[in-house]
Amino acid sequence: RKELLDWNRMQSFLLPLLLTYLLLVPAISFSTLITFDVDGTLVSSSPGWEQGAHGRSFAHAVNKILARDDNSDSIKTIPELLEKHEFHGSTDGLILLRLARKMLGSSFDNDLASSKVNDMMAEMFEFVSKCDDGEVSRGIAPLPGVLNTLQTLAGEYNNGSVAYGLVTGNVEGIARRKMRALGIHDTGALTPLSRPQGGRVWDGVEDIRFLGGFGSDYCSACIDEPERNHLDRGEQLAICVQRCLALKEEAMGKSLDQRLLDRLVHVGDAPADILAAKSYVSHPTKPPNLCVSVVGVATGSYSVDELENLCEETIPGLWEPVVLEQGQGVGDMRVFLNACGLV
Repeated sequence: RKELLDWNRMQSFLLPLLLTYLLLVPAISFSTLITFDVDGTLVSSSPGWEQGAHGRSFAHAVNKILARDDNSDSIKTIPELLEKHEFHGSTDGLILLRLARKMLGSSFDNDLASSKVNDMMAEMFEFVSKCDDGEVSRGIAPLPGVLNTLQTLAGEYNNGSVAYGLVTGNVEGIARRKMRALGIHDTGALTPLSRPQGGRVWDGVEDIRFLGGFGSDYCSACIDEPERNHLDRGEQLAICVQRCLALKEEAMGKSLDQRLLDRLVHVGDAPADILAAKSYVSHPTKPPNLCVSVVGVATGSYSVDELENLCEETIPGLWEPVVLEQGQGVGDMRVFLNACGLV
């Protein structure tokens, strides 16, 4: 009788744990990670984007942190101060430093400015935090069909085997504001997180944490090396993969065999996206046997030929690039799902 009572007590203790395990583990058993660039991939930019909250935050942050001048009303915009290759497809950190060099002229000190990058990013976020959703979305909008595709991913392709995140040069807190203002977060596609990533807390948007690698996570500060546009993005991609693995490990309560993540698919419209994914193939933190793919979408400023020429040869099981036809992108749902290997 005593043994029976002990067994009953043990059952009452173990059953909830078993149910929790059965419910949680399948939901976090990702084998594929799909990451999205933002600008030109999920979101279109129209004339006037530089006057939106994000566009104006760069000069404000440089002026506030390095120039110590709160009056930024007369400061020129990014397209007026930088060449296209200096900001298009780049990261917020590199753009800040290049803008600082233009704005400060001979008084620019790269070492000093680099040491203040995190402060400038925090000031950018503070600036955007004071703007309403209308200002945040000024000059940008979801590309046609994108919201519908993301809703489909959330509803039909969210069985726990696929994780979805952002890999973008945007400051994380600003990326969250954009996703909320544009309705992208409301689709439910982006994999949520229960706690801050990277040790940073973004006041006012902590209720919409999601998986990703961001411009605020890494900045090389090498503003005279054009290849850093994609190499910095490659580091952000690596950070996102490590966070996905950590999410699985946290859910399963043990150290994971990294081979459980089989496939990475990065989706982007710019040469920096193709090259970032390609650079990750040889990244020292890449899990063994992880196949890296990129889906190039010609929905931004670059043509199919420009993207295809950067892909080079497919290496089955290691590097498997795909470039969609001109104008096709995330919003072309069946084509996109097929390119990602989901159908």
